[in-house]
Amino acid sequence: MSDIQNIAAYRFVRLDDVDAVAARIKDLCQEQNLLGTVLVSPEGINVFLAGAEAGIAAFLTDLQADARFAGIEVKCSRSAFVPFRRLRVKRKAEIITYRDPSLRPDAGRAPSVAPETLARWLDQGHDDDGRELVLLDTRNAEEVEYGSFRGALDFGITRFTDLPQAIAARRAELDGKTVVSFCTGGIRCEKSVLRMQAEGYDRCYQLEGGILGYFEKMGGAHYDGRCFVFDDRIALDPQLQPLVADPGF
Repeated sequence: MSDIQNIAAYRFVRLDDVDAVAARIKDLCQEQNLLGTVLVSPEGINVFLAGAEAGIAAFLTDLQADARFAGIEVKCSRSAFVPFRRLRVKRKAEIITYRDPSLRPDAGRAPSVAPETLARWLDQGHDDDGRELVLLDTRNAEEVEYGSFRGALDFGITRFTDLPQAIAARRAELDGKTVVSFCTGGIRCEKSVLRMQAEGYDRCYQLEGGILGYFEKMGGAHYDGRCFVFDDRIALDPQLQPLVADPGF
């Protein structure tokens, strides 16, 4: 029986009180017996938590009482066990490490494409203006082994910080095309697309909600395999079912 609620969420927003936000989030998690990881930085929050459905609901209600997190997009899935072994609320320099201080996703989001739109483009073989479409996988090589969109450009990187150089080396394959960047939940695409815009790409988008958001809306259309997740479920299939149903701990 899948009675554990799992959530993934992030919000790029300027935080001048990082320590206070981290302390409040830790208190909220402890009050609801939630386990997982929450990263807090001056550029926002990145949340991976699991627990009873009522506890998750209470946490989200309390979190969004802070106007900076109101309406935060949350991706949900269920499991038969809590796929985290402890709670970690950590202060970080970035909620996703990219080491490019010129990028300010907290000041404005990168353009996005909805899962429904991407599926339509893939069905027809081009975007709505007839331009050739390229899917760009921003994840590392270990993640990609579990699955990806059919025909996606994969760079075989080991760290997200390697991505800018990898894209630069393959620019000829991207120029003049419509590029849709994707990752697990969308957070890496926010930064990668902003960087690509700064480098002169005029038709680049992030996949709204990442692979998990696509699974929720479109299932496995145009996708082969599973999506790696950063917890003890290991990977989810397009129906959001875990590779590991019971880790035995």
